[in-house]
This record gives sequence, structure tokens and C-alpha cells, in this order.
Amino acid sequence: MRPLPLILAAAAGAIASPALASELSVTLEVPTIRTAAYHRPYVAVWIERPDQTAVRTIALWYEAGDTGRGEGTGEDYLKDVRTWWRKGGRAMALPIDGVTGPTRAPGRQTVTVPGARLAALPAGQYNVVIEAAREQGGREVVRVPFTWGGAANSASAAGTSELGAVRVAVTR
Repeated sequence: MRPLPLILAAAAGAIASPALASELSVTLEVPTIRTAAYHRPYVAVWIERPDQTAVRTIALWYEAGDTGRGEGTGEDYLKDVRTWWRKGGRAMALPIDGVTGPTRAPGRQTVTVPGARLAALPAGQYNVVIEAAREQGGREVVRVPFTWGGAANSASAAGTSELGAVRVAVTR
């Protein structure tokens, strides 16, 4: 066996691995809201271009199946996450494998997307958008810019009612 092809294959893998080692991490705060009728928010997290064209949904938290309160299914209320719904949510087949999950309790929550899942995303400027909507509550959208395909970077923003601090980090 000739060692040169093995050496070239190993070198190519070493060169390509930094791009695959990137990951996108979104940390968001679901605030504690003191009210008699508190319902956990439905939350959608997606990536969009600077012109606000949706690229990919990376997290969707809602009450899947029958709500148990005789009100239908949790999917019936996803249209209340209006911005996400209009940008493409209504066209998706639910649940979305690897994206859909249950609503989350108040506190700090993290969504991590491995670079392999974003391999088709061209290098450039993007926004992570987080939208939260709560039954008998409010609705809020927070956009955080980030750069994909370059050096590690991070940015943060904060909501005012349905969302707290939001931090987006791209790591190598």
C-alpha cells in the first residue's frame, strides 16, 4: 500500500475539520412572569438573512398533541407565533425531527446546532430570530445578528416582556 494517498487524505481531513467544528449556540432567558394564569410560551428560533428571508428553523417549542384541556392540539396555536408562522412555519410538516420540543419552564435555555447541520449555510451575515408567544400573555420577537463561516463571534440582545437576555455565539 502506498502511504502518499493516506497522507493526502489525512491532510484534507485536517484542513476541512475547522469548518465542521463550528457550532451555533443560542442561549435565551424565559422570564418568570407572575400572573394567575401563566402558560409556558411557544417559542420558535430560526435563522434569517439580513433581508429577513427565513433560512432554517432551529428550534420550535410547543405543546405537541392534545392540550388536555379540550381546546384541540397544540399545533392549532402555532399560528400565534405569527412571524415564524408567516415566514414558513405553516408550510412545515410537524413535528420537525430534531427541532420540535416541548415548551420550556422559565429560566435559561440553550439551543446548540452543530456545524454539520449548517454545512449548507453559505458564509455571511445572518440573524438568529427568537419569537415567543404565550396564551393569555404577550408576544415578542428578538433578532440577534451573527456571522457564519468566519472567526468565532458572539452578540446579544434582550427582550422586554416574553423574553429576557438572548446570546448567540458561533464557536470554532
